[in-house]
Amino acid sequence: MSSVIPGRFTARMEDAFVVFMIGMRVNRPLAFRQWIPTFRAMGPMLRELYRNPQKGFLGAEFFFYWPGAAVLQYWRSFEDLERFARNPDDPHLPAWQRFNRVVKSDGSVGIWHESYLIEPGRHETIYNNMPVFGLAKATEHVRAIGGRETARRRLGGHNEPAVPSPE
Repeated sequence: MSSVIPGRFTARMEDAFVVFMIGMRVNRPLAFRQWIPTFRAMGPMLRELYRNPQKGFLGAEFFFYWPGAAVLQYWRSFEDLERFARNPDDPHLPAWQRFNRVVKSDGSVGIWHESYLIEPGRHETIYNNMPVFGLAKATEHVRAIGGRETARRRLGGHNEPAVPSPE
């Protein structure tokens, strides 16, 4: 488990980037042959991406929810994400083909994804008494002070804190 860093921090990312969420939903828990391979497909993909940052992958966080699992990913560009998804030499395309061949539309397991293209200056984050996490782990973890003290300031605006920031 990562160490908690006391204080208020944010992520610094000055360039455009992509937030990509991908997940699966177990619709029939006893259909092990359908959902276990779907679940296990994400590990090889993430290992490949972490080993090869030149592919444009910045980082990820893994989550469980009822009744499924999801990965929140950060990418340098949509083009990088799409290139990885469609490349027959990367692990995503074979997993996608397997899902379409084996699971098809039988309803046993669902998959989903959402992509968000974030323009420079159009995001803000706060991490209070947290390990380095999320976008800050994928980019740069910095103190939330001065121009980064409030959500509005992190988005380039001006305001005063609604409550005093803890020291």
